[in-house]
Amino acid sequence: MKKLIAMLLAIVMVVCLFAGCSNTTEEPTPTNGGSETPTTQPTDPAPKADFSANVNVNRASDYAANEMPLPVEGIGRGISTDVKANDKYTIVVMTRNSTNPYMIGMWNGGAAAGKDLGIEVITVAPATQDSIEEQVSIMETYIEQGVDAFVIHPSDSKGIQSAVDLANENGIPVTAIGTCPDTGAFMRSGVDYYMTGYLVTKELCEAAGGKGGVIILEGPSGVQNMEERLAGIQDAIAEYPDMHVIASQTANCKRAEGMSVMENLLQGEGVADDLTVVATCNDEMAIGAVQALKAANIEGVYVGGADGNSDAAKSIQDGDLYCTYNTDPYGSTYLAIVYLVQYLNDGTLPEEYFVPFPSARHDPMLTKENIDNYIQNQAWFE
Repeated sequence: MKKLIAMLLAIVMVVCLFAGCSNTTEEPTPTNGGSETPTTQPTDPAPKADFSANVNVNRASDYAANEMPLPVEGIGRGISTDVKANDKYTIVVMTRNSTNPYMIGMWNGGAAAGKDLGIEVITVAPATQDSIEEQVSIMETYIEQGVDAFVIHPSDSKGIQSAVDLANENGIPVTAIGTCPDTGAFMRSGVDYYMTGYLVTKELCEAAGGKGGVIILEGPSGVQNMEERLAGIQDAIAEYPDMHVIASQTANCKRAEGMSVMENLLQGEGVADDLTVVATCNDEMAIGAVQALKAANIEGVYVGGADGNSDAAKSIQDGDLYCTYNTDPYGSTYLAIVYLVQYLNDGTLPEEYFVPFPSARHDPMLTKENIDNYIQNQAWFE
């Protein structure tokens, strides 16, 4: 009996020994949070960054303007990049309209970026020029289609907010140029509009010897980038105690309105004799003002614009327009797309929210002295 018990105990010990060895050498069964699905199956991609809390700023830092490394070389049609897309992304470039030279420059810059980076770029504008309602509808349509990103120049910073919020809810980054939503943009690019107005007006006031009357041609009321530029114009004039504002009136960034507003203002008593400077919020209005001055045979008035479009450049060559500022919509849009592709590739974010382009490092002030070089080597137009 004792022998039988001893034999049974030995068998149990052997079984336990083998069981113990089996548990220490056998790999555990893969689990996925308690699910029976093996972890070798595809997992969900990492969540995208949330930009909904980003708040717009209207001034760029000195570092961003002058020192921060950029992922591009050159400006205008000479801009280039080493960045390439890791996938076939689709990015929508949406402008306020399809007629203003600046907006056309944005489209062309977007097309060039698409070709260089290997992505699809769709360029769109509302059928009703500057319609914020149509811009919102356009964004909603493309969000539903699942595009990867937007570059936008909206007509109204508040009116576009709902579409930007919807893009963020769907994980689609939005870069704004010029007029920006109050919150939710991935980043802002384009020039520092305040500085364009300030520097151009300083140039005009210095040319006029710091004396005389000034007419300001404003952009559309309530448009953020135009209000920023207007503030720069006003601050520059305030630095010259012997200069005063004769009138400040909108001409809606249009050449024909710029001409008609100037014609009406020149009828004012003593205006023609007092006027030394016309500071405008864009080239189209500046060219209209030049036309009105020439029609009235008024000379010796210094007129400045902003954008550096082809007609403004030619007007400077001809000695009619005194100066303008290269805002390079072509390069601004190209740069915005490069930043978006970097983010879509691996989550890389710009160092700062507002990356101005062009900035002081690109010598954007255009006068008689450098206009030929600009046209030949830096211009954003054909």
